Amino acid sequence: MDKKKITEFFADKKSRRFIGLSALTFLGLIGALALQTVWLYNVYTLIKNDIQKECTSILDAALYEEANLISKKVPEGTIIGGGAPNDSLPINTYIYEGITKLGIRYSLNEIDSLVNLHLCKRNLKSQYVVCVVNPYNENEIFQKSQQKTIPTIGSLKTSIIPIRINKSLGIQLILTNPHKVFFERMGFLIFSTLIILSFVIACIIYQIRIIAQMNKIFQIREDFTYAMIHDMKTPLSTIFTTLSFLHSGRLDGKPDLKERYFSIAESEVDHLLTLTNKVLTLSKLESHKLEMFREDVPLAPVIEKLTAKFTAKAQKPVRFTLSLQAPSVYADKEYLEEVLSNLIDNAIKYSKESGVDIRIASELNERYTLVKIHDNGLGISEADQRTIFNKYERAAAGRKKDRKKASGFGLGLNFVQQVMNAHEGKVFVTSIEGDFTEFTLYFPVK
Repeated sequence: MDKKKITEFFADKKSRRFIGLSALTFLGLIGALALQTVWLYNVYTLIKNDIQKECTSILDAALYEEANLISKKVPEGTIIGGGAPNDSLPINTYIYEGITKLGIRYSLNEIDSLVNLHLCKRNLKSQYVVCVVNPYNENEIFQKSQQKTIPTIGSLKTSIIPIRINKSLGIQLILTNPHKVFFERMGFLIFSTLIILSFVIACIIYQIRIIAQMNKIFQIREDFTYAMIHDMKTPLSTIFTTLSFLHSGRLDGKPDLKERYFSIAESEVDHLLTLTNKVLTLSKLESHKLEMFREDVPLAPVIEKLTAKFTAKAQKPVRFTLSLQAPSVYADKEYLEEVLSNLIDNAIKYSKESGVDIRIASELNERYTLVKIHDNGLGISEADQRTIFNKYERAAAGRKKDRKKASGFGLGLNFVQQVMNAHEGKVFVTSIEGDFTEFTLYFPVK
């Protein structure tokens, strides 16, 4: 299995793991919502049954009070008998049966008024209707106390209290709009449930974002590792080949060629050492363990050294122009040189094959010494300008078509930014894709 297949295998594995964790989290959220819904429904059912029993008790009390009012019209000496001790019918049934036999008519409106008084006392403020119904078919209504439309859904009906011993008629209280009562009794539970669910959903969303960020970090680390190994493999192979030639003795009679091979090996070793130092320096900068030893550093010698180095090293024509209005800068000499080297290297790396013109300028204002590195290379798009200082950005963007030819893995510009931060300065980029790029370094004055 080659490297590409191995990389794709682990990438697919991580993607499947991320999808699995997301699916598991989503199922957990659905489960939590389902349990919460079941719990709320059970609470709703309990409260509904409680209100139904309470309203049945109110209706029974109102019927008994109405019967007491009617009893004043009953002739003296009249006895209305009750049922057997074990009879399931309520006492009101026998009372209203006896009243009817005496030819006395009950008042449904009076019962309605008494129900209203009891509802207000118990803080059950709701629209209602008192009805005479068929106990065997609750939808068959013979008489209503109020001319209101009774909804088929959402109303709350009490148990029917028979007013005939044969259960042919009964009286029922119907709350036509009990939602306010339910909300008053369940308001705190609903409010607390919404808060808890909002918190759970927020936590799950945050968890998904963390998982996504971790997946992105894993991908960046994988790209970075691959890019680092790829970049280190070339100089190591060159060093190995060079040393093999030198060790074989075939170049003993060719001193010029032998010296050239030594120079190649030294150059590649220097490249690897620079790469290693850059990673270590970034680690120290991020952990705040690296100190800058700042001093007044003359710019001309540093820049001349770098221009000579890159003019000889570059595989394409490089033309430098200097305009040093500020002769020196207050900085750490070692890291100043490394920062400038990174920017010049990038200018050459991301340029056309026909060559590149690099202009290095410096100027001084009241607060900063500005050092500018301007080139007429490939330029940087607006989208990339927002991310080029991110760590490993080169590795993360390594699959872009316009960057496939350039080596590196995203440490150079992040290194520049970290060093400038350590100097209490800043770095800005101005670029037009296909035209130019200019990096400006701001070093605070002494």
